[in-house]
Amino acid sequence: MCGIVGYAGGRQALGIVVDGLRRLEYRGYDSAGVAIVDEGELTALKKAGKLANLEKVLADEAVKGVTGIGHTRWATHGGPTDRNAHPHLSVDGRIAIIHNGIIENFSALRAELTAGGIEFASDTDSEVVAHLIAAQGGDLTQAMLAVCQRLEGAFTLLAVSADQPGVVVGARRNSPLVVGRGKGENFLASDVSAFIEHTREAVELGQDQIVTITPDSIDVIGFDGKAAVGRDYHVDWDASAAEKGGYDWFMLKEIAEQPGVLADTLRGRLTEAGEIALDEVRLTDQDLRDVDKIFIVACGTAYHAGLVTKYAIEHWTRIPCEVELASEFRYRDPVLDRSTLVIAISQSGETMDTIMALRHAKTQKARVLAICNTNGSTIPRESDAVLYTRGGPEVAVASTKAFLTQVAACYLVGLHLAQVRGIKFTDEVAAIVAELQAIPAKVEQVLSTMEPVRELARELAGAPTVLFIGRHVGYPVALEGALKLKELAYIHAEGFAAGELKHGPIALIDQGTPVVCVVPSPRGRSILHDKVVSNIQEVRARGARTIVIAEEGDEAVAQFADDLIYVPQTPTLLAPLVTTVPMQVLAAEMAHTLGHDVDQPRNLAKSVTVE
Repeated sequence: MCGIVGYAGGRQALGIVVDGLRRLEYRGYDSAGVAIVDEGELTALKKAGKLANLEKVLADEAVKGVTGIGHTRWATHGGPTDRNAHPHLSVDGRIAIIHNGIIENFSALRAELTAGGIEFASDTDSEVVAHLIAAQGGDLTQAMLAVCQRLEGAFTLLAVSADQPGVVVGARRNSPLVVGRGKGENFLASDVSAFIEHTREAVELGQDQIVTITPDSIDVIGFDGKAAVGRDYHVDWDASAAEKGGYDWFMLKEIAEQPGVLADTLRGRLTEAGEIALDEVRLTDQDLRDVDKIFIVACGTAYHAGLVTKYAIEHWTRIPCEVELASEFRYRDPVLDRSTLVIAISQSGETMDTIMALRHAKTQKARVLAICNTNGSTIPRESDAVLYTRGGPEVAVASTKAFLTQVAACYLVGLHLAQVRGIKFTDEVAAIVAELQAIPAKVEQVLSTMEPVRELARELAGAPTVLFIGRHVGYPVALEGALKLKELAYIHAEGFAAGELKHGPIALIDQGTPVVCVVPSPRGRSILHDKVVSNIQEVRARGARTIVIAEEGDEAVAQFADDLIYVPQTPTLLAPLVTTVPMQVLAAEMAHTLGHDVDQPRNLAKSVTVE
């Protein structure tokens, strides 16, 4: 989820590009860089860390030119270092590219280029594009077209050439790119916020399209080489709203991003041999075969992600799996040894409780695998293996897209373990991955039907208590739903295992008490479904207002629901990826109705870096 900017015009490009990067820094702040073309020469400067680090370097340089590109990085391939920062250059330094996304077939392309004598200057998947464009020679647009026809995955690319001043070429597949139409100047960016101070006239590009901008022209072609057109529109947001993609809150934007980031988490994880690929593995297959117990350690929402995936990991691997609050883990003196695998989950990779749990596990000789969103952070660095969630920056304090991507990543770890240990065959793993890959479209479908949920939230805003119940994977979903409401709306909310109601919590039910019920699919696990339906009847008989989340086609539960929220049919173990989404929308809308700051709820911080 990197930020990219391109400019072709009559003004000095550097200031415009850097200003655009400043507005896009929320999209990535692992490194930043620029490439400026001036009278047949190309100057590229880049620096790891936040944009301020690059600005210090630029302060000592006299960089002129009216054509340029810039990049602020959220690291995926390769750590957040100077050498991995963008732009990446061709060997002769005449072509510079920047990239947002993931090139799935980069290994094969890199091997081909290396065999041809190319020496790589970075560890990224992106650098192959610079060398491939250079190898094409000639017109930059036609070179980009030829290269895009070879690439697999998701990408937005921008390129400039010292031999074609005044030209910036962009390409997109499954990754954002928008054109800004100015007077005597044109812009490219991953988000309109990069150029909104200069123009509010924009062109939306379609899938698999290449755009070439000069100061006076915008030309679009498809990956098939045929002429194409973009959709012109006027941006009526201010600069602040533009950073949020037109949403009132970053949280709403991040909820809406979930289909895309889920797809990114899953993209390229199944190799041509049908094996699950992790990002960094310093464990052998034998190490993983030796594992006889798994601990998942995490805090807050990440802890709930671990609770969800415990069901899948045990089902697929047949290894006992425990989920622990990281803040409690080392203080209870857990039994760990060389055959224990600890999975540490953290969005930031800097959660202190989780870091200390990880370090305790390492002192006991346990292996540690990290699920993390931030490349190069402490938890991945200190772990034996890493799977990055590729969720992009999450600005809102209350976690949404991080939760879904963590769950998806943990599913992949479970499948990897099952495959290595011989519990699952390649075709079985591929079938489950295919089911996972269908989830982003289902989340998109859920998001398109949320207006009734928003109306419900406005009705419930005055409720003093909201309860959540579920069974099996629905239980941690209930916990997460309650946590979101507590975090955002400051309303008393509790999540319960539905089977525990009669053991005490049912005493909380009063006339009109809202109870959100997560209903499992009636297909395949009908006994679970029937039990939850019985629990719904129990709370309804005591006056509760039942808000039921059930899958499409489940007519049996409809008669017991005061409010019914349908989600697409999904395999039971994967259902949390869709059933959680309505709860996120409910919490955000209730908080907004109550006049609370949705992005920055009181007393909370995004990353808890103290114990």
